[in-house]
Amino acid sequence: MKRKFLSIVAFTAVTLLAVSCGDKKNETKADDAKAEKTITAEAVKYKVDTANTTVTWKGSKVIGGSHNGTMNVSSGTFAVKDGKLESGNFIIDIKSLKVLDIPAEDEGNAKLKGHLLNGDFFDAENHGSAAFSVTGVKEENGKTMIEGNLTLKGVKKNISFPAKVSMEGDKAMIVSEVFTINRTDFGMKYGSSSLADTVKDRAISDDVELSVNLTGTK
Repeated sequence: MKRKFLSIVAFTAVTLLAVSCGDKKNETKADDAKAEKTITAEAVKYKVDTANTTVTWKGSKVIGGSHNGTMNVSSGTFAVKDGKLESGNFIIDIKSLKVLDIPAEDEGNAKLKGHLLNGDFFDAENHGSAAFSVTGVKEENGKTMIEGNLTLKGVKKNISFPAKVSMEGDKAMIVSEVFTINRTDFGMKYGSSSLADTVKDRAISDDVELSVNLTGTK
């Protein structure tokens, strides 16, 4: 009976691990930075409408619980040629970070925001902005994959994620699917389960989910 019980426990643990790994949405591998695309004369240029552009984020504990929120894109331009994204450069205002899952008037909201902006995570005092520059666009498994250099906390890595690019009058929209980056690739190792001194039931997942909803005008 004891052996059977241990087998069930082991099977359950493996199953949970498999489910956890399978839950990563559009996991992206951070590679070395690449050459950035430039705007050609034939492309249509757009300026980011910052009031209608948002980056959303979601972070989780390894064992239960998560938080989510937004950050603003403070500036950016991009170019579209023949209906496809050609190039682009965007600046994300890290200090604009908001926590949405805790009421704004709750003390826990300010506490979490303060922790995320300090040196354990984004270190906004020294790295108040992040940047993304397009290095390529390709079709993969029926999806448009945007590839670019993400500079976060002073670390520049190349990532890719699926997104749809569409035009409507004088506007162009770039809407990504939810994708996952590994925060430790960008120097955010606080609470990582990969660290020997991290208490496992307090460990914070290395995976952070992001998505982008961006509007530009001619």
